[in-house]
Amino acid sequence: MRLLRRGRCTAKVSGACGNEEEEERARLPPVRNPFVHDIRLSVLQKVQLAIMTVTLFPIRLLLAAFMMLLAWPFAFLAAWGRIEKESERPMNMWRKTLDFMLKVIMRAMWFAGGFHWMTIKGRRALPKEAPIITLAPHSSYFDAIPVTMTMASIVMKAESKDIPIWGTLIKYIRPVLVSRSDQYSRRKTVEEIKQRALSNGRWPQVMIFPEGTCTNRSCLITFKPGAFIPGVPVQPVVLRYPNKMDTITWTWQGPGALKILWLTLCQLHNNVEIEFLPIYTPSEEEKRNPILYANNVRKVMANALGVPVTDYTFEDCQLVMSDSQLKLPVDTCLLEFAKLARKLNLKPDKIEKELDELAESAKKMKGGLTTLETFAHYLKLPICDALRDMFLLFTENENGTIDIREYVIALSVVSRPSKTHETIKLAFRALPYSQRAALKSEDSLLTRSRPLSITQLSGSSLNMLQTTRSRMS
Repeated sequence: MRLLRRGRCTAKVSGACGNEEEEERARLPPVRNPFVHDIRLSVLQKVQLAIMTVTLFPIRLLLAAFMMLLAWPFAFLAAWGRIEKESERPMNMWRKTLDFMLKVIMRAMWFAGGFHWMTIKGRRALPKEAPIITLAPHSSYFDAIPVTMTMASIVMKAESKDIPIWGTLIKYIRPVLVSRSDQYSRRKTVEEIKQRALSNGRWPQVMIFPEGTCTNRSCLITFKPGAFIPGVPVQPVVLRYPNKMDTITWTWQGPGALKILWLTLCQLHNNVEIEFLPIYTPSEEEKRNPILYANNVRKVMANALGVPVTDYTFEDCQLVMSDSQLKLPVDTCLLEFAKLARKLNLKPDKIEKELDELAESAKKMKGGLTTLETFAHYLKLPICDALRDMFLLFTENENGTIDIREYVIALSVVSRPSKTHETIKLAFRALPYSQRAALKSEDSLLTRSRPLSITQLSGSSLNMLQTTRSRMS
């Protein structure tokens, strides 16, 4: 399938049918997949790493742990005897004094970890000037550096406050907690952010990473609107890690958390730049439209960073994990397809039922190649730039036609990325019965006494359309 094996996506990302085109910079895909990070070490770097592992690494790790333990009593003292609802009250003076002491200890902890120099640009706004701080790009747990420097509140999972030691430090900064078990949690979170933002500076600033997930800093993905719903001024803050080797980035596909910690603590120096940009005051239109507000702030931050913006979202992270499960290359065009599917509003509401209907409809075409006009009729959409871009993702021949079943499989992947096995079965069902029988006899796909692993099954099923295309002629 062309979508799954192309060396590089060349289709541009256009606006949805009937919508105005976005700026060209926003429409172009990023240089590489923002959810993938790879570290390759030279022989010299491996030798240096080995030396640092037995010398500097254990010292730094012990010092950083000691500083965190040292901070714990101060955070515990501030929270001691405080009932749960008191965490909703504005911060008083003695807690501000503890803020300063904790900032010193936290700075010493980062220094012990190799962050000897922290370049600060611009001026941090006062809570009355900008009650919300938006940070990007979000690429690592080391992005906690500006949090510990400002002791601003953050939005995080409710479960985090129960982690020993670390949970006490988290509760100290009075975060906005999100509970995954509460179906109304998202609405409550937005209301809590709004309440704090409109407190006229009585609450500490709320620091939010609007991307909602970690990327490799090659672009800025779609900002979630939560920070912009209150309609108050925000201060954008951009983060940079200008190091020779990027050991900071922690993405969905790449080195794990412990490896990132080990590699970073083994570096002689680690640099970080924190730039406070001018306060962004929303217009009346932006106050009414949080998504517009978020997009405009993102453009300002992207210009400061010198990186493109893209329509990738937090949900696209699951596609990256799906790529990994299906053993697809890291430069797959599934993310581009997902963006276009969102623009065209193609994701089914009743996923299982509608995908089965699409697969059955595609099977009736008996593998016949489809033109753009037939494709538009199949989707019940007018022909537009976004639809053309999607069609090009599947085009494999000079005649400008596609196999509609490939579209159905791709839609299944992006609609239910965590259910790769269901997508594989859907790909099999999309074949005519005669071709299913041929594949069963050749590969024994459904008759093996021992169940196939997901890797074996995906490898056979996703190659199905390719191996049978020659037989259909």
